[in-house]
Amino acid sequence: MNPTESPAVSSSEPVTEVATRIVEQVDALITRTEEATRPIEIDPYRKELFELFVQADRAGLTGHGADPDLSAEGLCRELSERWGLKTAAEASLHQQSKMSEQQLIKMRSLWSVMRMWMEWAYAWERWAECHGAPPETPADPVSE
Repeated sequence: MNPTESPAVSSSEPVTEVATRIVEQVDALITRTEEATRPIEIDPYRKELFELFVQADRAGLTGHGADPDLSAEGLCRELSERWGLKTAAEASLHQQSKMSEQQLIKMRSLWSVMRMWMEWAYAWERWAECHGAPPETPADPVSE
């Protein structure tokens, strides 16, 4: 699969529903990997996560300024909030105590997802450059 293929997302589905569905599917995928005690970096999990990345990208949700924001940062912020990790990390810091084992597992999963999502976004952005197409020319801010 490459960035030039046809969209994998229904154009009739509202973008907020697409984003919600993707976040829920990523959350469920992470839960499955944790229950199976298997890393998300290996197939079939990695393949499923990549398919969700492709859907998010084709819906225009992974780019700078996307709303809803399913960039690596936006996706992980959403998952972190769902799982209460920000609150747990802050409490751990203020109380100088360790986070629970389950919270640490979620943090590791979040880090793995963020890293892969960022790598795919970077590769996707450079697709044309690496496959012989001329790079896009940025707009000249002086002439605008």
